[in-house]
Amino acid sequence: MSHKRVPKRKAAIAVGSVAAIGAAALLLPNAMASQTDTPDGAAPKTLRAADASDLSSQMRQLLGDAFAGSYYDADKQQLVINVAGGGNDNVLLQAKKAGAAVREVDNSIAELKAGAQTLKAKATIPGTAWALDPRTNKIQVTADSTVTGAKWDTVESTVKSLGSGMAAIKKTQGTFKPLVEGGDAIFGGNARCSLGFNVVTGDGTPGFLTAGHCGVAEKEWADAENGQPIATVEAATFPGDGDFALVKYDDPATVAASTVDIGNGQTVDILKAAEAAVGQQVFRMGSTTGLNDGEVTGLDATVNYPEGTVTGLIQTNVCAEPGDSGGSLFTKDGGAIGLTSGGSGDCTVGGETFFQPVTTALAAVGATLGAGDAGAGAGAGNEAGTGQEAGAGQEAGAGQEAGAGQEAGAGQEAGAGQEAGAGQEAGAGQEAGAGQEAGAGQEAGLGEEVGGDKLGGVDDQVGNGAGNGNADNAGNGADDGTGLGNNQKH
Repeated sequence: MSHKRVPKRKAAIAVGSVAAIGAAALLLPNAMASQTDTPDGAAPKTLRAADASDLSSQMRQLLGDAFAGSYYDADKQQLVINVAGGGNDNVLLQAKKAGAAVREVDNSIAELKAGAQTLKAKATIPGTAWALDPRTNKIQVTADSTVTGAKWDTVESTVKSLGSGMAAIKKTQGTFKPLVEGGDAIFGGNARCSLGFNVVTGDGTPGFLTAGHCGVAEKEWADAENGQPIATVEAATFPGDGDFALVKYDDPATVAASTVDIGNGQTVDILKAAEAAVGQQVFRMGSTTGLNDGEVTGLDATVNYPEGTVTGLIQTNVCAEPGDSGGSLFTKDGGAIGLTSGGSGDCTVGGETFFQPVTTALAAVGATLGAGDAGAGAGAGNEAGTGQEAGAGQEAGAGQEAGAGQEAGAGQEAGAGQEAGAGQEAGAGQEAGAGQEAGAGQEAGLGEEVGGDKLGGVDDQVGNGAGNGNADNAGNGADDGTGLGNNQKH
């Protein structure tokens, strides 16, 4: 597992290369409302998804009550801002000058959230979920295969009561359930989950985040089936206001690298915690199904599992299966987005999946992303690892001394010419977040074609679980165990 003391990785990859993980181009639907004219002639800026998320946060503060959500148009590489009630012309002009495409919509965020409260009061039925969809400016309500008869009638009538243009409802295959398992497999009793992201806990010792329903199911976790526990649950939330758990390593000297293991001995460096944006391409790693990708489809989602209601989640169309719970949801530029909670369907037919936002989980447990180990020195675990300060703090190879398993300046080997962190001052030219913009020029060095289908020649293994380094563990998830009550895979 990536959190253990391990030799230097020979196949570590740069975060920019993840753009090539078999990802198809995303074609987003046209906006429901026409974009307003730009008085000063300024055109919306071309933005990366991570930059669009940052701009969206700024626009939320700028527009106040007029802000009605936003989404990332991946086809045009633009941030689209919804504005309800017209808004102040001067404020709208500022939003356009900042680079956003602005469109007027009917429903404000306050109205959509009020509609969600009505659904909570009248249609909290196991097997239902709802999330805010800024692309349609509606609440997207989803019902799984168990919602039939009177239950379906209740959901349908509640949606209609909200009024025309406020919500839409659809059916999905399978059933909504927690999906215990994840990036690297972790084992607790008869349950199997996945490690999400390594963190530095509030007292400076190493730990990791996983799904809350995993932390509720078992107190101690091992990195091998029937192995000795290596970590103990410090805090867990499920159901309720999230689905997350903080698990602390029993050995405070454990080297907990800020990476995601994507299989076949390869890792992706995690540089920061980031907010999700609707329309954003994301990747999920799980110990059952390996590496898969898709897009964010909704925010502030409420899911009514059989075990209880969970709020504040991210909705996506990334497939997942039992055993993937707790696993990492991340972006190609090293942003930690979410922890796998649950969903419906599987990686054959697809389905809806839900994720706990990492930013919320970190704030709740008082942890930061990064390599938390006693030997990292000079605060490497808290600055370079969480590292989003002044170019991701990439001094001396992001402070990733040999103990963090990061060879050649955070994996800049064979083509990047970075030998053992040589010349890693100021990130060796690594501007703004370790320079991972547009692959940070990794095309020639790593032979990666950004947006293509190859990842170092392991495209057949990465993404379908065939060579994700978890073959032994994945075999444990072949059955259909779904429930926390049965202590099956989550």
